[in-house]
Amino acid sequence: MMQSSLDLLKSSDPAVYAAMAAEAQRQRDGIELIPSENYVFPEIYATNASVFTNKYAEGYPGRRYYGGQEHTDRIETLAIERAKSLFRAPHANVQPLSGSPMNQAVYFGCLNPGDTVLAMELSHGGHLTHGAPVSSMGKIFNFARYKTQPSDGRIDYDALREQARQVRPRLIICGHSSYPRELDYPQFRSIATEVDALLMADVSHLGGFIAADALANPLDAGFDIVTTTTHKSLRGPRGGMILCQAALAQRIDQAVFPGMQGGPHMHAVAGIAVTLHLAAQPAFKSYAYQVLANAQRLAQQLRSLDCVLVTGGTENHLLVIDVMASFGIDGRVAETALDHAGLTVNKQVIPDDPRPPLRPSGIRIGTPAITARGALEEDMQHVARWLVAALHAPADAAALARIRAEVTEWCRRFPIPGLAASGDLAS
Repeated sequence: MMQSSLDLLKSSDPAVYAAMAAEAQRQRDGIELIPSENYVFPEIYATNASVFTNKYAEGYPGRRYYGGQEHTDRIETLAIERAKSLFRAPHANVQPLSGSPMNQAVYFGCLNPGDTVLAMELSHGGHLTHGAPVSSMGKIFNFARYKTQPSDGRIDYDALREQARQVRPRLIICGHSSYPRELDYPQFRSIATEVDALLMADVSHLGGFIAADALANPLDAGFDIVTTTTHKSLRGPRGGMILCQAALAQRIDQAVFPGMQGGPHMHAVAGIAVTLHLAAQPAFKSYAYQVLANAQRLAQQLRSLDCVLVTGGTENHLLVIDVMASFGIDGRVAETALDHAGLTVNKQVIPDDPRPPLRPSGIRIGTPAITARGALEEDMQHVARWLVAALHAPADAAALARIRAEVTEWCRRFPIPGLAASGDLAS
């Protein structure tokens, strides 16, 4: 955001400015370990505060319903072409406002109400938008849910194939929000082909790693549809993208507009275009590989400190700690204690969790944001030590304060990209 705009906000609405400044300081002084959160590329602050926030652009490039679209068309076309190139996709839609409407557009574009969808069970790592009973999509479509196996927490592909044969889904969804292992895309392709189902991968968590060729690309395995949010591991503005085969392009586009939404947020589309350009650079590939290396090292360190990890480790950017088994506390207690220690995580259900969602048995942690600050493998031993020390003393205010002081000292050596090291909001 331009300094003049910040000065204006500071004088015209000091209450909002104060909250923004306090959040900036919280981010500076603490370690962000929620795997779905990250620090945007510094350029995104400019696009999100740009003149494109003023412009309606209902429709698609060359087919708009308002005048004055020559520059919005230019920006959206850049974003589309960059997405197609980076992900090797025949077609891309960059207009979804976030992950939920992104996935809903796929359902309404490819299914009829009541059609059967086979997706991952929420507590086993799936996502709310994959047909959880409390979601609207879970009421409109008939979702069957596959689970991981109790022995190691991994997907049993033989059981998944048998379930697909039984329920005969119109769509199979491969994707997760808390599954620490790589997905076998060829296995999913084989199962979907056998039961004549459309095949979709929601890679919202993994988009950045796929863009960097650090993890496998489901489009290379012949998936029909791939969805991803544009923040998380991609480090762009909040938004969504739908990548698909050419045969589905018209159905997807019509489901997004006019089916799900009106005018796209063109400032976000501009940010997505910039993000995709930056994600194609060598520096981003190095970043993506470092995130995965840091996650591996953090898992090793936590296991050495007797933490129980769901699936025993990780093959991507996230880990789930069973804090009830490891420390005898629930996830809400753990999350609160770590907040006081300057370590931000989220409480997380584990497979077939006997505890309620707001007091689950686990916490979810990840390495994208800490890596964006420049952390390397050797830094993970400090993070593991702080996590475990706090979780062993969740009610000890003095101990948590001591940990927080160490965390803050560490953070001062690793500034957030695009954010001033201290003081006000401008970099």
